[in-house]
Amino acid sequence: MSKQLGDLMKQAQKMQERMGEIQNELSTRKCEAFVGGGMVVATVNGAQELLSLQIDPTVVDSDDIDMLQDLVVAAVNEGMKKSKEMMNEEMGKVTGGLGGGMDLSSIFK
Repeated sequence: MSKQLGDLMKQAQKMQERMGEIQNELSTRKCEAFVGGGMVVATVNGAQELLSLQIDPTVVDSDDIDMLQDLVVAAVNEGMKKSKEMMNEEMGKVTGGLGGGMDLSSIFK
């Protein structure tokens, strides 16, 4: 019984190490989200960090700031969503589906 427990602990440790490696790899990968026909582009990495935000100058209208704000929020949210999906996909490969479709991104912050 203790040998099985020891083997299980070794497997868990290997899985944890691999998950750490994936986190490091994901922090170098980027997701882009385009909204408003590409007028606003958010770039987010696999660590859910906003790396850049590009705004086409033609969308900047002092009479319609609300539209620009909506586009920025939509782009950032979509970028974060793509980043989380990427993380869950990669972590799912390691865990073999142990998350059961659960959002694993909050575990690795």
